[in-house]
Amino acid sequence: MSENVLKIKDLTMRFGGVTAVDGLSLDVNRGEIVALIGPNGAGKTTAFNCITGVYEQTSGTISFLGKEIRRGITPDKITKLGIARTFQNIRLFKSMTVFENVLVAKHMRMKQNLFSSVLHINRAEEKRVRREAEELLEKQGLLHLKDEVASSLPYGLQRHLEIARALATDPQVILLDEPAAGMNPQETQELAEFIQQLRREYNLTVFIIEHHMDLIMQISDRIYVLDFGALIASGSPGEVQSNRRVIDAYLGVAEDA
Repeated sequence: MSENVLKIKDLTMRFGGVTAVDGLSLDVNRGEIVALIGPNGAGKTTAFNCITGVYEQTSGTISFLGKEIRRGITPDKITKLGIARTFQNIRLFKSMTVFENVLVAKHMRMKQNLFSSVLHINRAEEKRVRREAEELLEKQGLLHLKDEVASSLPYGLQRHLEIARALATDPQVILLDEPAAGMNPQETQELAEFIQQLRREYNLTVFIIEHHMDLIMQISDRIYVLDFGALIASGSPGEVQSNRRVIDAYLGVAEDA
């Protein structure tokens, strides 16, 4: 039986009189690539924001590795639990170098406190973290760009760096919010291969939001579909692709001949 990594039960998020997510329940198991799809405004990113502590849900529960995540927990503490996240709009430290972006994320796992940091007592750990940051960049094919300013990279490489920075936090599950946004078909195919490689090499569980259906159908083990904040379908790519409610809500209603 697969181990459950992420479990959402009856998640609801309201903004005033607007219900952005309405009673969402889903499971993500270890080692899976699970997709959350739906039309614009369906509530996908809102659900991600609740999982990662950006929003405190109105009601419902979110559990990670069998333990409920308390409401109101901050995003940095969510990251330390083992949940990493990227954003639809890339959020790199654009004035920092490639290496510095990864190093900042690595520092989240350091054991030093403010006192030891100021006095440089923990130099051995700092050296280890810098070495690990370089090793990660090398593994991701970005080491030759380590001294480049992040904002100077082409769009596809900025997206790659953002994922590498998420990996630097040593996550067990990574949430990818529209990672293929703005990519051409070749870049999208390379991303599909990259995500599958991440699962193999890092033993990662992947939870992804994406509008590129070719990408989703290629890499996903299971898919959940939202429409107006509510879950309307779930299953394998084949099951979801042939579901009439999904076709009507997401892929468009076919016109009568």
